[in-house]
Amino acid sequence: MNNRTFDVVIAGAGYVGLASAVALRAARPSLSVAVVDAAPAGVWKKDGRASAIAAAACRMLVQLDAWDEIATDAEPITDMVVTDSRTADPVRPVFLTFGGEVAPGEPFAHMVRNVVLNGSLRKRAAALGIDMIEGVAVSGFDRKAASLAVHLADGITLDTRLLVAADGVRSRLRDMAGIKTVHWDYGQSGIVCTVAHERPHNGRAEEHFLPAGPFATLPLTGNRSSIVWTETTEEAEKLIALEPLLFEAELELRFGLKLGKISVEDKPRAWPLGLTLAREFVQDRFALAGDAAHGIHPIAGQGLNLGFRDAAALAETLVEADRLGRDIGALDVLEGYQRWRRFDTVQMGVTTDVLNRMFSNDFGPLRAIRDIGLGLVDRMPPVKDFFIRQASGLSADAPRLLKGEAI
Repeated sequence: MNNRTFDVVIAGAGYVGLASAVALRAARPSLSVAVVDAAPAGVWKKDGRASAIAAAACRMLVQLDAWDEIATDAEPITDMVVTDSRTADPVRPVFLTFGGEVAPGEPFAHMVRNVVLNGSLRKRAAALGIDMIEGVAVSGFDRKAASLAVHLADGITLDTRLLVAADGVRSRLRDMAGIKTVHWDYGQSGIVCTVAHERPHNGRAEEHFLPAGPFATLPLTGNRSSIVWTETTEEAEKLIALEPLLFEAELELRFGLKLGKISVEDKPRAWPLGLTLAREFVQDRFALAGDAAHGIHPIAGQGLNLGFRDAAALAETLVEADRLGRDIGALDVLEGYQRWRRFDTVQMGVTTDVLNRMFSNDFGPLRAIRDIGLGLVDRMPPVKDFFIRQASGLSADAPRLLKGEAI
């Protein structure tokens, strides 16, 4: 059979695509859902990165019965410190500290390896009967009167009421739909790797604002930490090309010796950084989610959590529409999702852009102003509590899943 029919086809088997599929099927088993991914089966197991999952996203994963599989690998972030210094400074004064709980016993975030997160969502997708089509890309789609014909590279056509593009910041489906973006390149790359160290981190996350950009140390299980290190793209390429001992020496200059001797556990990789915001999130029978709709700087650690908010909002919008007998792919239904998500993503994109431009430099007067600002925030507990709530994703207008509630 060369043609199959689904209510929803999701392109992209990353955390956003999988979470959207699981949320839809868990709340509305009558909806048939397929996830299509261009990457060969099993490639996701080679992802050595880790992500910060905010408290709201953790609540969603609990509600989706995916958290138990993740919990054994999740490291709570118990507190966070922020410094502003130069690489060669012998002392890095702490300007801002955050407590790590949004409620007693509930950290504002956990660090989880991507392979564990993806694996748990895949297991839930299989249990819910979601079709996984891997190793084949979407080559195009045609609009019909009440559906889309989604053409795959292997010649198969999927007929669907709704196509969701969750295929990353360089989304091919977004281009196929003719959706324009606002984009600029920061001329920076994020170096990502995992390090082992002699002494325990005690759940502490640190973000050092250095002249080239932020250097974040994020706690993993055991005596291990995930590094997200921003440098100019030219310098980042030079650094990841170094011999392991030389790379570790450069890393140690920024990481320090507070946790004893360090060693890099995996091959460092560099990812180009920029800001990408889609001008529209939806068309008739077509919706963007995750990085396909918005790619932001990792300075605030909110990229994954913005994607989870998309997944929760999209699932809630579609499930409620289906319960009312409305067409889930109709433009008026999808515009509700766009209204819900667009302001939040633009706001976060602008915020991370301003923060990156403010802190990724060595201009003396600006350094003084930002350090005074950090110090003032540190002395204002209500302001700090507000930032913690924002970082945790527990806003008043959050989708039900992010509040730990069923759709």
